[in-house]
Amino acid sequence: MTNQVVIRMARDLKKASTKNDAPIWAKLAEYALKPSVARRDINLKRIAQLTKENDTVVFPGKVLGTGIIPHKITLCSFSISNSAANKIIENGGKLINYSDLIEQNPTGKGVVLLG
Repeated sequence: MTNQVVIRMARDLKKASTKNDAPIWAKLAEYALKPSVARRDINLKRIAQLTKENDTVVFPGKVLGTGIIPHKITLCSFSISNSAANKIIENGGKLINYSDLIEQNPTGKGVVLLG
């Protein structure tokens, strides 16, 4: 059974996709509705390899704290470990939720979708 919060998030993402003509939000809604066993995990080390300074990153899964991230990023993910969150914040990065991400980037331009 899918959590009501996840259902609401998927609905909001689909609405934002239609309103702003941004397929990235529809894709993220698809990922949100997948069963939790089908979701992926990613380590900070891998995020550091795939991103650059001041990127806005979305990961539809759980972010784990293995490794370091040597540059600032803005991260939105479905779940994040405490150690990963601390490392991102200590390095000057930010953690935001999906509604703030849509508000800041309505068309999805400049947002890196990992996964």
